[in-house]
Parts: sequence; C-alpha cells; structure tokens
Amino acid sequence: MKSEKLILETPYGTRDLLPKDTAEMRHMENKLSDLFRSWGYDEVITPTIEHLETLAPRISEANALFLLLGNQNKPLALRNEMTTPIARLVSSRLKDAPVPLKLSYLGNVFRVEQTQMGRQCEFHQAGVELMGSNTPASDAEIISLAIESILTCGINDFQIHMGQIAFLDGMMAYYEIGEDQCREIKSAIERHDIVCLNRLIDTLSLPSKDKETLKSLPLLNGREDLLKHLYDLPLNLQSRSAVDNLAAIYTLIQSYGYADYVRFDLGIIRDFNYYTGMVFEGYSIKLGFPLCGGGRYDHLLTEYGYPMPATGFALGIERILLTLERQGVHLPPLSKDIYIGYTASSIGRAIQRASELRHAGKTVELGLRTQTPEEAESSRAEFGYAQLEYFE
Repeated sequence: MKSEKLILETPYGTRDLLPKDTAEMRHMENKLSDLFRSWGYDEVITPTIEHLETLAPRISEANALFLLLGNQNKPLALRNEMTTPIARLVSSRLKDAPVPLKLSYLGNVFRVEQTQMGRQCEFHQAGVELMGSNTPASDAEIISLAIESILTCGINDFQIHMGQIAFLDGMMAYYEIGEDQCREIKSAIERHDIVCLNRLIDTLSLPSKDKETLKSLPLLNGREDLLKHLYDLPLNLQSRSAVDNLAAIYTLIQSYGYADYVRFDLGIIRDFNYYTGMVFEGYSIKLGFPLCGGGRYDHLLTEYGYPMPATGFALGIERILLTLERQGVHLPPLSKDIYIGYTASSIGRAIQRASELRHAGKTVELGLRTQTPEEAESSRAEFGYAQLEYFE
C-alpha cells in the first residue's frame, strides 16, 4: 500500500486513548474492579464478537449493531451491551454453578449512533449482574452498589432515578390498551417525547380523566410522598404489586444509608426490551445523559433455555471521566518517580539500580544512551519524572 493512501484517522465514532486518557481509564477500572470484588462479584470476560442471533432480539434504533461476516459467511455482530452476552454465558457455561450468581465485567461495547460528547460508537462499561434471586434485597444491593461505584469514582453530586416497568405494564392492562399501542407508548416514554405520547394517548377510546392519568405517568417524579400518590391511582394487582416492590427496595436502600441519592421516576423505562421490573438511571449535574443504568430482567435467560431471575447495572467509564472533568475534579497524575542517567562506564550499575527500584514499586525510566548530568536532567524534566539519579 502506498503511504499516501494510508488512513491516519480513526473510524467514525471511535478514538485513540493517549497515555493520560488510558491511565485515567485504567485508574477507574481498577477502582471499580476492586469494589465489585469486595461485594462478592467475580469477573468474567465474554467475546467482543457474538453470533447475530444472540443479540438480534434486542436490536433497536437506540442500540443498532455493527455487523460482520464470520467463517462460512456466518453473520456476527460486535456486542452492543454486556447483559445479553453474560446471560448467554451463564446459560451455556455456568448452568451448574450455585445461585445466586454474582458476576462483574469490564469491557468495550459498540453501537451505531450519532456521536457527540460522551457518546461514541465504541465505549467502555463496568458493571455487575446478579442472577438467581428475585427478592427486593437483590435490587436494593444493585442500586446501592451502583451508588457506591459512582462515589468511589469521585462523583458526589448525583441522583438515582428509579422506576418500575411492571407498574407501567399494569396500568396499560388496567386500561385494556392493545399490544401495538403499548409498544408505541413505551417508545415515546423512553424517548421522552411527550408530544408524541400525548398524541398517542388522545387516540385511545378512554374517558378524558383516564387519558390525563396516562399522560401524567412519565412526569411522576419525587421522593417517598410519590409512593403515596401512586397508591391513589387506579391500580390492578400488577401495578399495585409494582408499587409495593418499589417501597420494599427503597426501605432496604435506606438501610444501606443511600436513600438521599434515590428518587422515584416513572418516566424511566430504559432502552432495552428485556427489563421486567425495577429500572434505574443515574444522573449528575453538567451531564445531559445517564452515568449508569440497569434494572431487573427476569425473562432474558429464559430465551436461552435457562429460566432465572436477574438484575444488574452498567456504568459508562467515559461518562464518569467526562463528569469529573466538567465538575473540576482532577484525578491523580501518572506516577513517574525516577529517571536514571549514566556514563558509558557505569551502565551496569545503572541497570542494577533501576531493577532494585522497580522491584520496590517505583516507576523508573533508564536512559537508553549515555548522557551528561545536564542532559539527564533535561530528559527527567521533559518526560515528567520527579527525581534524577545519575551514575558516573
């Protein structure tokens, strides 16, 4: 290939991570990995590429796939989220593992979308999945771990908005709304398109009072007093049980000491079609999209022939770093401790000293040519090392 035809730009929606960017990302990943482990979550790694059939049931406009052709033209895709691959892993490789299963991950995912600040076609996530338990304690643990994760990353000013898919489904069933109309209404709520939502509800054959109740659902947002208001709505057994579930989860979050970070938000339904119960998203000031999100998905593993309730969340690493930057929070700089310079006759002693310091946990750069003391000092300053050692 001729040099003038080499493409030096990254593909649309991707970017190179320079040393500072990479160090910051690794710093966050290490902190989160340690935190997940301390809560009893074991890390797993799944392939970046999955069979298209694995991911296809959850393709939507909001999470479109990058498609590939594999061996014998088998259709493949880059993973667009992590929950589905882990559900596949559990259903195929961990069927005999004791439950509940507590798994964590760190990985890059890919979605075809219009890129903007904080939104790329390739991005990095950290998260956990808790499989095999359907109790409010499981959901409370997931939300509380999400809160602790954000705090661990250095962000203190944020809110978790918690909703309930089953509540909305119960309300739709109460008003006997058809499946296609339910799908359109959910889509409008997920997109926060209130104009479209109101238009859809106006087409329903319902009394005006009932239409106004439906129109108000995605705007229901508040603290504990909101739960009391929800009980006053016309509820069937499903929607009432969903409110009971939110109340039970919130009580347990209070025990964790994180209730002040949580508010109820019935407009949160998430953009994947596998959620069945509690859902949540985390928001911080100076960021116009969620830091994290997750919820309960009790039917996903059934699709792989291994019925099991599950709940989990994912945290966007790039979004965490962007939030810290916008809030003026500075991460610790790269540790660059000692630069070693030497004359021709002392290279052996310099190498031995570099080895000693590295074994002691120091970051050390050994000059690759002989230098004068002045040249070595200039290199130390240029490469950002805190100290110079020189061997004559």
